[in-house]
Amino acid sequence: MQYRELGKTGFKISEVSLGTWQLGGKWGAPFDQEVADATLAAAYAQGVNFFDTADGYQGGASERTVGAFIKTHPDVHYTTKIGRNEPQLDLAHFQPQALDRYIDASLENMQTDALDLVLLHCPPMAAYYDPEIFWHLDQLKKAGKIKNYGVSVERVEEGLKALDYGVSAIEIIFNMFRLRPARTFFAQAQAHNVGILARVPLASGLLSGKYTAETQFAPTDQRSNNRHGELFDKGETFSGVDYLTGVKAAQELKQRLHTDNLAALALRYILMYDAVSAVIPGASNPNQISRNTDAATLPPLTHEQMGIVQDVYDTYIKDPVDYLW
Repeated sequence: MQYRELGKTGFKISEVSLGTWQLGGKWGAPFDQEVADATLAAAYAQGVNFFDTADGYQGGASERTVGAFIKTHPDVHYTTKIGRNEPQLDLAHFQPQALDRYIDASLENMQTDALDLVLLHCPPMAAYYDPEIFWHLDQLKKAGKIKNYGVSVERVEEGLKALDYGVSAIEIIFNMFRLRPARTFFAQAQAHNVGILARVPLASGLLSGKYTAETQFAPTDQRSNNRHGELFDKGETFSGVDYLTGVKAAQELKQRLHTDNLAALALRYILMYDAVSAVIPGASNPNQISRNTDAATLPPLTHEQMGIVQDVYDTYIKDPVDYLW
């Protein structure tokens, strides 16, 4: 495992880290504490030293599990996301009084006095034109409740606007099916010494190359109930790509890249960009950890391979995805 600087935090984190949305159970499935603990332990054994969680993941169980783990593994860092654990999300959920409530709840869940890195969890665009939100985060940092702060964004423009403030890191969707950030955002983030966490790196599993037109997802799985943005931004589900189009594009990537392990290659692709601090694929059980961390051992993609990814994107994905996010 290799390690990279995470922006202004000063943390050196594993370039393949772990997202914990699915920790201890697949999307929509019950939480299993024993499996969750084993998954974190397996990740750590593979050199993973950074976990991404949120107050809303598994009803707070993800935060509690990560918090318990770091008590016995002080070399592990983490980020938790706040502000999206309530229905009818709007700007009010990111005002100072609400932020205080969320921070206190996360501190309680994680049983710590100060949170390593707090990210506002996909606030609306209007939040970036309300400087009091970010000034309040500065005050929470001075008070010692948080060590660093940043945002998790849906759109490139939100990330660019966040650079106006004292953010240490920005979490953004970036993968073989979402290339615009590399073209319009990465250089600006580097210039501001802001770390980048690449989320949804496998486009909700499309880039595993294992799905077909006949693949079925559980009714509670966001891959079946949020394809058109019924629950939250549709760009988070399959990176906003039409499902059947994504299946076809993934199969072409497998064929042209001559691989049966598209998932690992897709993660390695993200690590080709030195602006990226870490990629944060999820895992619902220990068996999936090596699938993720194997990507760190792959050789760099060749110029030809990088061109194939761009060509498939231009052919199948760019219109309309590139223009929406």
